[in-house]
Amino acid sequence: MVVREDKWFEKAVAAAVGLVLVLLAFGWATRDDPANKPYIGIVGGGFIFNYREAQVFYGFVAHVLKPLPAGTWMITDFEDPAGGPPLTVETRLHARSSRYGVHSPKVRGVKAGRPYHVSIRLYDRTRSQLIWQEEKSFVSQIDDTVVPDKPLTVGPGYFPNPELEGG
Repeated sequence: MVVREDKWFEKAVAAAVGLVLVLLAFGWATRDDPANKPYIGIVGGGFIFNYREAQVFYGFVAHVLKPLPAGTWMITDFEDPAGGPPLTVETRLHARSSRYGVHSPKVRGVKAGRPYHVSIRLYDRTRSQLIWQEEKSFVSQIDDTVVPDKPLTVGPGYFPNPELEGG
C-alpha cells in the first residue's frame, strides 16, 4: 500500500474548486437578467423602393427575446409620409416563430433625410392589456420620386406594362 506524504494533489484540487466557485460567482453577478430584457428586439428595418412595381413601403424585422403570453398581438402604427392617420398593421405572434417581418402598406410622399415614426405595441390575446411598447424612427436616403406612378412591369414574368408608352 502506497501512502502519499506530499499534499500537492489535494492542494491542486482545492485550488481548482476555489477557482470554479470564484468564476461562477463572477458570472452570476455579471449576467443579463432575462426580466430586464425587452420582449422583442428590432434587428433591421428601413425603406424599400420597388421601381418595377411602382411600390414604396417601409418596415422592420422583430426578433422575440423572451417568452410571450399565448396569442400575443403586435400592433404597429406607421407614420404616413403623405400625411393623414397612421397606417396600422396587426400581427399575431405565436410560439412557432421567433422572427417577424412587418411592413407598412404602400406609401407615397417619402422625403429623403426625414425621420418617419413607427409605434410598436404588444397586447395580450384579447387586445385589452398592453404588455410592452417601443417607438422607432426610420429615415430614407432618397425621395420616392425615383419610383414611377405606374408599374414598369406586370405579371409574374415581368412583362412590360402595356399602359406605358412604348410598352
